[in-house]
Amino acid sequence: MTKHSPFRYFKTSSEIIRLAVMLYVWFPLLLRNVEDLLHERGIEISHETVRFWWNRFGPIFAAVICRNRVSRMRVY
Repeated sequence: MTKHSPFRYFKTSSEIIRLAVMLYVWFPLLLRNVEDLLHERGIEISHETVRFWWNRFGPIFAAVICRNRVSRMRVY
């Protein structure tokens, strides 16, 4: 059974989606601040798009982060 990418139906690249969501997660930023940071890098994305991505991909990224933290804690 093949595992499909969660980004397969989006026109925006997965790297930009990851960047936007992780900026929102790692730093205490508002959605409009994330929009401004991406705009400075030449990426035209609205804050509503970032909110949609956070709602869709936030739990996926959180699970990966938790899994990585647990695996690091087990290494002695």
